[in-house]
Amino acid sequence: MAKQKHHTESNINLSDPQYYFNRDLSWLEFNNRVLHEALDSRTPFLERLKFMAIFSSNLDEFFMVRVSTLKEQVEAQLSQLTPDGRTPQEQLDAISQSLREIVKLQHRHFEQELRPKLSEYGIGILNYSDITQEGRSYLQSYFEERVFPVLTPLAVDTGHPFPLISNQSLNLAVVVKDPTTMVERFARVKVPSILPRFITFPKELQHNEQLGVWTGVPLEQVIAHNLELLFHGMKIQEYYFFRINRDADFPIQEDEGNDLLLAIQQEIRKRRLDGFVVRLEIQASAPDAIVEMLKDELKLTEADVYRVEGLLNLQDLMSLMALPLPELKDRPWTAVMHPRLKLINELGSQTTSPLVDDVKDFFSVIRTQDLMVHHPYISFTASVQQFIIQAAADPDVLTIKMTLYRTSFDSPIVTALMAAAENGKQVVALVELKARFDEQNNINWARKLENAGVHVVYGVIGLKTHTKIVLVVRQEGDRIRRYVHIGTGNYNPKTARLYTDLGLLSCREDLGYDLTDLFNYLTGFSRQHSYRQLLVAPVNLRERMTSLIQREMENAQKGKSARIIAKMNSLVDPQIIHTLYAASQAGVKIDLIIRGICCLRPGVKGVSENIQVISIIGRYLEHSRIFYFNNNGHEEVFIGSADWMPRNLDKRVEAITPIADPSLVKYLKDILDIMLTDNRQAWDLQSDGSYVQRLPESDVERSSQNILMEMALAGNV
Repeated sequence: MAKQKHHTESNINLSDPQYYFNRDLSWLEFNNRVLHEALDSRTPFLERLKFMAIFSSNLDEFFMVRVSTLKEQVEAQLSQLTPDGRTPQEQLDAISQSLREIVKLQHRHFEQELRPKLSEYGIGILNYSDITQEGRSYLQSYFEERVFPVLTPLAVDTGHPFPLISNQSLNLAVVVKDPTTMVERFARVKVPSILPRFITFPKELQHNEQLGVWTGVPLEQVIAHNLELLFHGMKIQEYYFFRINRDADFPIQEDEGNDLLLAIQQEIRKRRLDGFVVRLEIQASAPDAIVEMLKDELKLTEADVYRVEGLLNLQDLMSLMALPLPELKDRPWTAVMHPRLKLINELGSQTTSPLVDDVKDFFSVIRTQDLMVHHPYISFTASVQQFIIQAAADPDVLTIKMTLYRTSFDSPIVTALMAAAENGKQVVALVELKARFDEQNNINWARKLENAGVHVVYGVIGLKTHTKIVLVVRQEGDRIRRYVHIGTGNYNPKTARLYTDLGLLSCREDLGYDLTDLFNYLTGFSRQHSYRQLLVAPVNLRERMTSLIQREMENAQKGKSARIIAKMNSLVDPQIIHTLYAASQAGVKIDLIIRGICCLRPGVKGVSENIQVISIIGRYLEHSRIFYFNNNGHEEVFIGSADWMPRNLDKRVEAITPIADPSLVKYLKDILDIMLTDNRQAWDLQSDGSYVQRLPESDVERSSQNILMEMALAGNV
């Protein structure tokens, strides 16, 4: 009977578009879950405003990258269908249809729910018209002294062409009338981004009950109520606020060679003004004549226009997180030090006490046993960052090699690398210049590193280097030992406080050899095609992941225990999804923890009824990648930098490492189990593509992120 069932299921075409969700529509579902955190009354109040801001910021990037790509495909008349069977134009139509209602919901909720509620906490985002005369006097003085000198009104007529409008800029569309000729003219005024979005009042005005703890008036409204000073002698007829998004996904020819840095710099300059416009946001009250004129000048269609009720550019709400109101935010969290690293911190790396000789530095700790660090629960600065700083200062360290994809503008890690080079160590930094929206920061670091004597390389032609790896070579007596860090996240101490990521610190010889080979591949002309332990893209990662899934399928068919748990940011790759479907048909229980895009359709009878997909959205952005395979009881767990997406498997350099230490395997499995039982931040993906948030059936709320914080405090890491 079982054989007959398997035979029937094998006749199902697992490549049929009905079994795949569209990646862009799935991303919109993810952003909807982000917005829900702003709608959820259980979320602390200022955190709700933060999620409003994140939703808007995410949407900007979506238009600048994904929508612009689809528009280019339509322009090029490309007709290739996505795995879910859509043309580029059909995707654009579906995005527009799906997005309009959710954008309306966002602004309606802010204007009708959150903005009025601000006053309960002594906070106000007030309209200019609601301010008292005393407040208006201050705003007028502020305008004349600080705003007026930096404004440049740009007229549009036969002698003044329509101005170039920069990406993500907020603007006023102004109509003025010449009282002499009675001719109406159009002008554009840019709201300067160098000034605060919300103009606040000085302390001496705080006695006014209207102003409360913090009161801000939108800068664009202050400008609007002082337009007479900009258009002296003209009559202000009307004004409307608008902003745009431009294409920002610039192409770079990978064979630029030594000119890659220069080419990217040139494209960064173009990004602000040269990319074609992909979205126009404008006040809903703007008349058709104004909208039509902007559409015509910006070469847009009606589908590109989003009419907004209320404030534009809600991502500026993020500034309110700086208010000193801890009771309106998530409870404070300070990452703890890993228990095995505490003695290093307490005694210092220079101690020579025989009582602590085995734990006097990072190297001795790693030699004792592999170390796993889980951020932001375990401190990044006291573990990974300090490991690199110590390696830079250690006289026995000969070489440091690492990849830099995204890092902070004031990175202590990069400073340590420069110091190491100046101390005579051989230091190699692979700086990925094509890390989107971090290009300029990486260019700046690359130049500083080179000036300090660091060997800076920009990766492999045709591939983006996304792997997160460090190799430290150390002289220990008469032998050379290699220490490694292989992680899931960037070497950025700031985002390490916001993103959940994992890192393995080890001195296993096989990993040391593998990273040596991988760096030779990245910096030289090596054609490495095999690795001892690492799963490396684009060399063997796709093949190895597929074979691991197939092994579970074969075990299930033989009646052996089989299970897969995979946690990642996105699941898009059709071949991997096809293989997961086949494994589900064979009886493998598959749990997927996918924060963002998921193109796999779970719960389809005969195809994926053994697959469950959840998404966890909380105070931290779930960024770690963990891959668990039961292997008939001989469990194997991997961590690394790659999602199951075509770009990660085929177009990027990625590294995923197996975890050998049984205690670390158990720890990672515990993390997965905690997440699978989350009933506070978890959402279940339905077979129709919608997500349903889990709710506690009793009073017991299980937030996986809260549980992991408590575990860290208790030293259970």
